[in-house]
Amino acid sequence: MKNKTMKKITAILMTAALSCMLLACGSEKADSNANGEITYKVGICNYVDDASLNQIVDNIQDRLIQIGNEKNVVFDVKYDNCNADSNVLNQIVANFIADDVDLMVGVATPVAMAMQGATEENKIPVVFAAVSDPLATGLVDSLEVPSGNLTGTSDFLDTTAVMNLIFANDPEADNIALLYDMGQDASTTAIASAKAYLDEKNVSYKEYTGTTVDEVMLAADQMVADGVDAVFTPSDNTIMTAELSIFETLSEAGIPHYAGADSFALNGAFVGYGVDYANLGVETANMIAEILIDGKNVSETPVKTFDNGTATVNTEVTESLGLDLEAVKKAFEPYCSKVVEIKTAENFDDLNE
Repeated sequence: MKNKTMKKITAILMTAALSCMLLACGSEKADSNANGEITYKVGICNYVDDASLNQIVDNIQDRLIQIGNEKNVVFDVKYDNCNADSNVLNQIVANFIADDVDLMVGVATPVAMAMQGATEENKIPVVFAAVSDPLATGLVDSLEVPSGNLTGTSDFLDTTAVMNLIFANDPEADNIALLYDMGQDASTTAIASAKAYLDEKNVSYKEYTGTTVDEVMLAADQMVADGVDAVFTPSDNTIMTAELSIFETLSEAGIPHYAGADSFALNGAFVGYGVDYANLGVETANMIAEILIDGKNVSETPVKTFDNGTATVNTEVTESLGLDLEAVKKAFEPYCSKVVEIKTAENFDDLNE
């Protein structure tokens, strides 16, 4: 009887030890194949098809493949794009849950918020990417100690720095357009900051909004009619998707567009100022690996922020505006860490063709 009891205790201890080993390696749900490789299921949902967000997704996937090869693990990535449709978004998240993913990745604020609501009970880890203000949207309680099952990377925009660029290029500007989508939570804080900056400087401004490409095009026509001196847009995904449709309207009217991401400049804005989205994607993948492979606690994994001191100038638009590129770069230098040049294209990959 004593031997049977000891055998039971030994079996329990071995099971517990095995469980601890699995936890140390990351998700309890992860499987392993005949080669000893552990497989982690990762569901990535992109909010909309635009250059910045696509660049993030590409770099997440590439970095996960690299980490998998280094760590002898496999990331079974399920990718989808909701194209800014909330019903499709909710279905994608539901599919991830049904597929029993080990971790979800929400690219942009609306996706992260949908994943937050869907994981309140099951507590599936969520790593968000390119959320401009995770505190204001209630995704985390603290950037240092998120406290829930969400953490990730933020592309928080230094609005003051962008506004400084406007007046460095044109000190006499006195009629600024604020172009954004009122439904984009990512724009709320940045637009409020822009207004405060302009109020303090005693410069007039007017808000122009749109929720579709057609509405943004109409807003661009109205800005031209109103004779604005410059346009400011934060890292707003709705305006980003419309940039290729409005940049010629603005540049031909001599109106420079300053926006909160290098992808805007890629798609025809005069200046895009913000984080390096390729690096943001890499760091998002590193966080995924830390949580799944290293067993890092999501609630204790700080939200990662970045220096957004790079001004990306579209050289073709600069010429269209009748500006001297070297003079522009010299004017910008005191207000950013570096100035880089870019030409108009739909995607970053197009630049290499």
